[in-house]
Amino acid sequence: MNYSFEYIDIILLAMIAGFIFLRLRGILGKRTGFDGKAPPKFQEVLKNVKINQAKKVNDNFDESAQKEFLSGAKIAYETIITDFSDNDNKITTSKPLLNTQIYDQFNEALKERSARGHYAEITFIGIDSAIIKEHKKIGKILNVTVDFIAEVITCIRDKDKKIVSGDPEKIKKIYDTWVFSRDTTSVNPNWQLVNTLT
Repeated sequence: MNYSFEYIDIILLAMIAGFIFLRLRGILGKRTGFDGKAPPKFQEVLKNVKINQAKKVNDNFDESAQKEFLSGAKIAYETIITDFSDNDNKITTSKPLLNTQIYDQFNEALKERSARGHYAEITFIGIDSAIIKEHKKIGKILNVTVDFIAEVITCIRDKDKKIVSGDPEKIKKIYDTWVFSRDTTSVNPNWQLVNTLT
């Protein structure tokens, strides 16, 4: 009889622990208010930015490869834009999508904004268009230049929440030309942002 009571106690304790775990996950997993994060999960972003390792990027970067690339580039664009608008002093979510130079430039801009006591608010509406402007292979490196047109609602506020620039009620079109790069001989299938052109 004593053994059966011990088993019942263990089962009850396991059920209580499971209930507490689920409650904590439900509470801690919720987001409240604006946090500047892109809605898609980052693992999904990486999944879409990657090129299937079974497919090598060929020299002519054919139509199929371009379509797959643009699908990932759009997700990368949204992730990077929303990460840059986040009010941390450092790029976090999109770090794997940036080369060292761009990563350092973005972080420096975030530090300068924070030093002024400013913070950003952004709502990413969507991408109107993403067009490959050119693709060029230099040695083993393939560079792809993409023209983006996107819509956002954005503004910068100071420490007193006064608007410094932008309009929190107005949708704004933004035009960006970004260069993505990949080593075609690398086992790493990820593309990285290597330049932003004006």
